[in-house]
Amino acid sequence: MIDWSAFLVVTAASLFSAAVLVSLYSLGLRLLTTAGRIPLVEPHEFTGAITVLSPEKAAKQLKRARKAAAANPLTPALKSLALLAGYACFVLCGIAVLYGVYLILPALHR
Repeated sequence: MIDWSAFLVVTAASLFSAAVLVSLYSLGLRLLTTAGRIPLVEPHEFTGAITVLSPEKAAKQLKRARKAAAANPLTPALKSLALLAGYACFVLCGIAVLYGVYLILPALHR
């Protein structure tokens, strides 16, 4: 017999944890861009990968990102605080994923 209440608990927990992980990751990216660390990967860094952007478009995006970073009104202290908070969000994401793996694998409960 299926325990439907346990099924609903697992469903609610997985939806909640997925929403928390996505929110933490997106907040971390937002804080990194606020701090001036634009997560833009230039195509020449991955020589064997398929590039979505042409080198001209990537250069234009990088120029736009540098211009936006220069126009940032935050003080250097606030930028470093935003950078630290962004990295903290990524660390919390990693901890949450590792905890989820711990909960799934019964061999780790000994």
